[in-house]
Amino acid sequence: MNSNLLHKKVQEYIFEKSNTTIDLSKLILSKSPFENISSKELAQQISGRLKVKQKLPTWHTQSGIYYPPNLNLEQTSSEVTALYKSKLISGETLIDLTGGFGIDDYFFSKTCNKVIHCELNSELSEIASHNFKILKSNNITPVFGDSIDILKKLEQTDWIYIDPSRRHDHKGKVFFLEDCLPNVPANLDLFFTKSTSILIKTSPLLDLRAGINSLQHVKEIHIVAVQNEVKELLWVLDKNFNGDIIIKTINIRKKGNQEFSFLLKDESNVSVSYSLPKKYLYEPNAAILKSGGFLSVANKLNVDKLHLHSHLYTSDQKFDFPGRNFEILSVYAYQKKIISKIGIKKANITTRNFPESVTSLRKKYKIKDGGEDYLFFTTNNEQKKIVIHCRKLLS
Repeated sequence: MNSNLLHKKVQEYIFEKSNTTIDLSKLILSKSPFENISSKELAQQISGRLKVKQKLPTWHTQSGIYYPPNLNLEQTSSEVTALYKSKLISGETLIDLTGGFGIDDYFFSKTCNKVIHCELNSELSEIASHNFKILKSNNITPVFGDSIDILKKLEQTDWIYIDPSRRHDHKGKVFFLEDCLPNVPANLDLFFTKSTSILIKTSPLLDLRAGINSLQHVKEIHIVAVQNEVKELLWVLDKNFNGDIIIKTINIRKKGNQEFSFLLKDESNVSVSYSLPKKYLYEPNAAILKSGGFLSVANKLNVDKLHLHSHLYTSDQKFDFPGRNFEILSVYAYQKKIISKIGIKKANITTRNFPESVTSLRKKYKIKDGGEDYLFFTTNNEQKKIVIHCRKLLS
């Protein structure tokens, strides 16, 4: 960490350049305007500030923030997901075994009286420590070193938080908890001697059943999507819990969040009704699709399913469904001569439980992407291939 980058004139330069169009590759090859600071270091700070503009607005607007390499910024939580996580915990103390850039800990410090930020990378630990001071997060204690060793020396803590590294020295990018660092399943017994409550963040690609099989005392699984893209899976473990796991989904949006919850055990037992397309069509958001709660959502929201494997829903009455909501204009049998006669040359196409891809359908029927028309190519409960022509409803 080069402290010269924090001088007032340098910070003004970084702010100015990051607020204009700049060629960073050209900057790196040019001579630095400051002594004891390389052009590469300047480019990293400018690039960092540009990268966090949408993801971390608090950091972006704050003068004096020191940015790590881009890889660390890509791996960190966004503010909206960190804020969501912070609402899951409370208490006197929390230890973060994988502190990183410190976004999560900044928000944890708002709901816990003391936060311990552990980081194995000395430079990243130093950067996070500096930024905590700039942000006046005085109840966060950064500790450099192996977090497992640090935890062993700790008596007790209310919460343990872990965001295991998904980069393996030999296997590359990994998703199974056993391949991540630290190896959570191998250390769970130790963790539970130090705390009864554990919060784990994992890749959205981790299979829920695989995660459950690798862990113990799973109380809740939170599936967090932002603007309909799943960003994180959050696992709440409680040493004293041996009940039924609850799945909580949230799609964080600019215009109101969408939330849906269900008990995992109920998904295989609930009864649902099936029907042909009615007046309205519903497509679940990405968080629900990841959860696998396809029957639970139909049962709880009292809508009909088109087919067991289509994951599209319909009703005669309009519902505020947690996903995309449509009004059905027409339903067609999937036959080439019929689809060709419809005459739609521009539409948004989605396939659900359908043998052809969106790309092949666009090519076959010469339909451009976009516009106000939506076409769903799917299979109904009579095992027939159909096309549903819709208009999107505001939700």
